[in-house]
Amino acid sequence: MPHANNQESFVVEAPEFLPGPPARIAFSFRLAGHRFTETLSIADSVSLPAASNAFNRVMDLTAAVLGVSYFKLKAPEHIDLSALDLPHSVEPFLLDVYENGLGEFYARNNLNRFGRIRITGLTRDTTPIEPPSLARRHLLLIGGGKDSLASAGILERAGATYTPFAVNPKGPILGSFDRLMGTPLSVRRMLDSQMLRLRTEPGFYDGHVPSTAINTMIAALMALCTGHDRVVLSNERSASEGNVEHDGRVANHQHSKSLAFENLIRQTLADATGGALEAFSLLRPFSEARIAALFARDTRFDTVFSSCNRNFTIAPHDGPLWCGECPKCQFVGLVLATAMPPERLIGIMATNVLDRPDLTEAFRQLSGLSGHKPWECVGEIREAGACLWRLSTDANWKDAHTVSTLRPELESFYGADTLTSEWQDLMAPAADHNIPSDLIKDLRDHAA
Repeated sequence: MPHANNQESFVVEAPEFLPGPPARIAFSFRLAGHRFTETLSIADSVSLPAASNAFNRVMDLTAAVLGVSYFKLKAPEHIDLSALDLPHSVEPFLLDVYENGLGEFYARNNLNRFGRIRITGLTRDTTPIEPPSLARRHLLLIGGGKDSLASAGILERAGATYTPFAVNPKGPILGSFDRLMGTPLSVRRMLDSQMLRLRTEPGFYDGHVPSTAINTMIAALMALCTGHDRVVLSNERSASEGNVEHDGRVANHQHSKSLAFENLIRQTLADATGGALEAFSLLRPFSEARIAALFARDTRFDTVFSSCNRNFTIAPHDGPLWCGECPKCQFVGLVLATAMPPERLIGIMATNVLDRPDLTEAFRQLSGLSGHKPWECVGEIREAGACLWRLSTDANWKDAHTVSTLRPELESFYGADTLTSEWQDLMAPAADHNIPSDLIKDLRDHAA
């Protein structure tokens, strides 16, 4: 197959250190006659490690993953990584980022790229990676929502040393930092302004990128800088469920939160660091409903956390923590309701999403009674149905408008026995996960 010319290629350049303070790493990309540069600004208290093949390998991997935000402007079929020092063994991981990680982007822009993307410039280098010296410390990504805060509670009860970490923290993340143990760490990611402008202009594409993949790679870099040997995520088992079929595959809004992707990035980071660094989700065995029950045991975050996506857009958001209108608010309100009374939920969200007639149709979609699963970080369709069914047997919730309205529809569509069984499954942990053995017992004890 002939090589695409430069205009048809997406080119990732070699990352560059920029002296501080603060220290920065610049990542540059070329596409369709444009050159883009974004930077990571590192806290003054963090020193970049001495040059090592492990750090350089992770930095080059990070450059390749960060590139998805710029690649999608044109979504060409050729990616040139010849400026990086990456072996052929990382190709399955990078193809997964650029194919399945952008699955929603392709589906919503009606683009077919699965099996068509070529990556060139990878080497056949088999030089052993010298593992860096890292301590038994956990770098915990904090997103400002219930999941990462539930993970923090598990680590605290296990007596594990952890550092809260975030990329571009604001709003709920900063509020959560104030109530967590340990000194938080953050980096500032500055996207290229030209890219932000072009994505709204004719002839360019825009859409969802695998942000969890991006943030995990940035966290891996910071783990090496700060001597942490574990990057801890808080992705639940339902993240593996997709949304719609497109181009012969299931497109999943949450692909980079899925177990399949976790397995890939975990192995890639282990290989890149000589086995010194591991990444895993501490909540992988659990459903969203089970995580809600774990989160509900602690009230210290009630007034500061949020899972509303309006708080996590690029543009500043100075409004309330919860909009109550988006699918994320509705789903999180649903699972929290299974673990707390209406008074507490209203105190958290400032509205009762289950007692609003205007939202009943949205819950039909969430539970699979109509439409398809929303393009949001929400749980499994059957999980939503089982939670609504469960609430219909709870004296605190059975008379809420949506709960009482949808009960007969759910029973007719799924059957009472199926919904009851589904709820029982939601409360039982799954066996598939990558949680280290030293944390399993504490996790089981806490989740009991």
